[in-house]
Amino acid sequence: RKGTTSISLLARSASHADPPQLGSFGAVFIMLKSALGAGLLNFPWAFQKAGGVNTAITVEMVSLVFLISGLVILGYASSVSRQKTYQDVVREVCGRAVGQLCEVCFCFNLFMICVAFLVVVQDQLEKLCISLYEAVTGSVEEEMPYHWYTDQRFALFVMCLVIILPLSIPKEIGIQKYTSVLGTLAATYLCVAVIAKYYLMENHAVIITPEHSQGVSSWASMFSVVPTICFGFQCHEACIAIYSSMENQKLSHWVVISVVSMFFCLLIYTLTGVYGFMTFGRAVASDILMSYPGNDVVMIISRLLFGISIITIYPIILLLGRRRRGIVTHSFESRCRVVLTVIWISVTLLIAMFVPDMGEVISVIGGISAFFIFIFPGLCLVFTMQTESVGPRLRVILTVWGVITIVVGAFIFGQSTTIAVMELFQKF
Repeated sequence: RKGTTSISLLARSASHADPPQLGSFGAVFIMLKSALGAGLLNFPWAFQKAGGVNTAITVEMVSLVFLISGLVILGYASSVSRQKTYQDVVREVCGRAVGQLCEVCFCFNLFMICVAFLVVVQDQLEKLCISLYEAVTGSVEEEMPYHWYTDQRFALFVMCLVIILPLSIPKEIGIQKYTSVLGTLAATYLCVAVIAKYYLMENHAVIITPEHSQGVSSWASMFSVVPTICFGFQCHEACIAIYSSMENQKLSHWVVISVVSMFFCLLIYTLTGVYGFMTFGRAVASDILMSYPGNDVVMIISRLLFGISIITIYPIILLLGRRRRGIVTHSFESRCRVVLTVIWISVTLLIAMFVPDMGEVISVIGGISAFFIFIFPGLCLVFTMQTESVGPRLRVILTVWGVITIVVGAFIFGQSTTIAVMELFQKF
């Protein structure tokens, strides 16, 4: 999901020997690559769940205030603490206990992103199998017989065994330098393709009225878009590494970088969400690519772009998840690396195989993302206000804003967790 240049910044060792060398354009570009990716696939469905275009955009705009606020707070906390990774900043500013919680959330978030990646790949493999069958036999999808070797879950298992596992085992992964723009390219291409497909449609007779127009259900529907927004705009884990690599680290300059980056993300996500929802209405799938026919050449290209992007980024996410501090022997490190890699891939594969759609994974990731976007930045602001020399009035205002951010984050986490648990109970 996330751009690999920002991931390489995260994966860099804690050594501060490298001088800051990132310009403004480079910082904005890497922020975009961090945020734009597979999260885009879920936005049209989120617009449908939210109750329509107007409601979804309203929630987006309100969320954007907190998204930009979180980025600015993290940049400020990094300058105060002189730390260069998200976890180190939280540990330095908020204390060891909160720092350990941050480490756990960071690892679990990476794990669930890997699950989401495999769900996306599995969806595209299903469409690929159908389109290949139709092309070879000339039959339609409904006539396709079931064989275990044509099942997308078997294809996903083979892909993990043959491609993802060998790419994930090495200690360092050099492929990131060649694939860093694929996620952004796939997201931008999909945005343009969805808009073009809407205007090329002969008939726009789809149901776009909300299922719940008033009452508690309408409010629940409105807030259901928040986990998708958190997942889609989430670049906060990488932002401190980006900020620390910039030549100009003035806070006012970082504010401009944050606003510009989030604006471009908002533009792409909103256009895709609006036109995807207007194309399919209530019938839109949780993965927008699943709503288009398997033999659509324009969308086949999009599937390939997302598939290749995910296959190359998954090993880097895994690398970050298994990387830990400590001095160990080379042989012990090698054994642990192989075992952890096999376990990580196996468990994420099993979960992805039995998750019916991407929406359920997004609910979980959105809840965890609330920690990185709202709760930890809010805590950082509250703690820094206790030690930094600022005016009493400004101290009160910023402390109150920090508390509001924490409360909003806790609400989003609770809501996302509740949605995930309810969907789990409905299945059983």
